Amino acid sequence: MTEEAPIVRVRGLRKVYDTGRVSVEALRGVDLDVAAGDFLAIVGPSGSGKSTLFHVIGGMTPPTGGEVVVAGYDMAKCGDTERTELRRKAVSFVFQKFNLLPNLTVRDNIRAALHIAGLPSARFDHQLTTLIGILGIDGRLEHKPSELSGGEQQRVAIARALATNPRLLLADEPTGNLDPHTADHVFGALMQLVKATRVAMLIATHNMELAGRMDRRVSLVNGQVVELD
Repeated sequence: MTEEAPIVRVRGLRKVYDTGRVSVEALRGVDLDVAAGDFLAIVGPSGSGKSTLFHVIGGMTPPTGGEVVVAGYDMAKCGDTERTELRRKAVSFVFQKFNLLPNLTVRDNIRAALHIAGLPSARFDHQLTTLIGILGIDGRLEHKPSELSGGEQQRVAIARALATNPRLLLADEPTGNLDPHTADHVFGALMQLVKATRVAMLIATHNMELAGRMDRRVSLVNGQVVELD
């Protein structure tokens, strides 16, 4: 049996920002593998490189050096068009800010993701029951974001991110704006969906309690990855 290739393969990743007079090396030789169904926490203080790592893996900025292959896309060789295609077809994002469209209902906010990805709405209808059932938003489909609690808005953002069946989900402090009880509920639903869909997931978080519930934890220290127990 052939071993399944990881969704994310990173070897010797370097990212340098040239600010003019000074060059800042944000990532200094990162090695990382993430397989389908992995639930991986990335922890570290502000400025440690978490956001930069997400930006490179998510195709928002090219690497300066090293090997970065995401869902078959070689990021060192991809131009803007290929990185845009990666974000449309294979990678979804969940952020601390919910980023919902205020004038659209929950249903249409989720459908918007399918439109951007160029997918038929029938795919949304097929996915809808499972997603909203696990996330507990089945009674909120015709509501607008202003009519929802913070936890409900984040669950809508998660449903929108997963509606396109991405191979990789990147979440940057997805429960950072929620109270502890709501954060725990949202996080539990997210774990259930990751296991059900076998999407590979990376979460950047400062919450060590939540990080401890994930399959793996790594820390970014001075731009390098350190595996945690």
